[in-house]
Amino acid sequence: MSTLSPAKPARETAESSRPPDDFATTRWSVVLLAGRNDTERARTALAKLCQTYWYPLYAFVRRRGYSPPDAQDLTQGFFEQLLERQALAKADPARGRFRAFILTAMKNFIAHERERAQALKRGGGQEILSLDLAAAERRFSAEPVDAASPDKIFDRQWTLALLGEVLRKLEVEHQNQGKHEIFALLKETLAGARSELPYVELASRLDWSEGAVKVAVHRLRKRYRDLLKAEIAQTVAGPAEAEQEMRHLFASLAGE
Repeated sequence: MSTLSPAKPARETAESSRPPDDFATTRWSVVLLAGRNDTERARTALAKLCQTYWYPLYAFVRRRGYSPPDAQDLTQGFFEQLLERQALAKADPARGRFRAFILTAMKNFIAHERERAQALKRGGGQEILSLDLAAAERRFSAEPVDAASPDKIFDRQWTLALLGEVLRKLEVEHQNQGKHEIFALLKETLAGARSELPYVELASRLDWSEGAVKVAVHRLRKRYRDLLKAEIAQTVAGPAEAEQEMRHLFASLAGE
């Protein structure tokens, strides 16, 4: 077995290393600050957020009782309006959270433009975002039946999308450092109680000492937390909202 070197803290990119309390240049702050006088800059920032967090909206529409074709039309129509029709000027800085803004915007879209949205020809308009709606429907169909309200399901799916994005960034960092194999073995330690982690087994597979595994796991978890805080910062307007958002999102995973 070839010996793998213990993981070292990842070199942080400009985006991922941004301190959680520096909100001046986060994506949602850009939308709030630039939406009225720099529409193109705000649109670019908003598009990046929407590309990450669009599936919870699709799941929300499906949980409202819409068929897959209608949900696909509504989702595409919503993003067309949001990104192309000056909706950014309506973003209220007082609302704070991107999650709250986009869900309210979708509800308003469904209520006020249902007939127009349902009349859209799928694939007939300009593609605003690259959305794999067929894969989204397969994912939605595979999820267990849930009696929770569409709003609660939206929050839960949002949290899962957030955690998925953080894990993806962490994986990319390790890939860029040539440590993908290490990450593949250690990523499971990001969940579960510390006492349940198979340190001995991991040490054997990595050809490390158990102490080296513990250090690597500690570093991995710290980096995961840092990236999580930075990602949440991208979707809120300030530090106070970030702390509240983290509490709310993890409560949604617990079914609260």
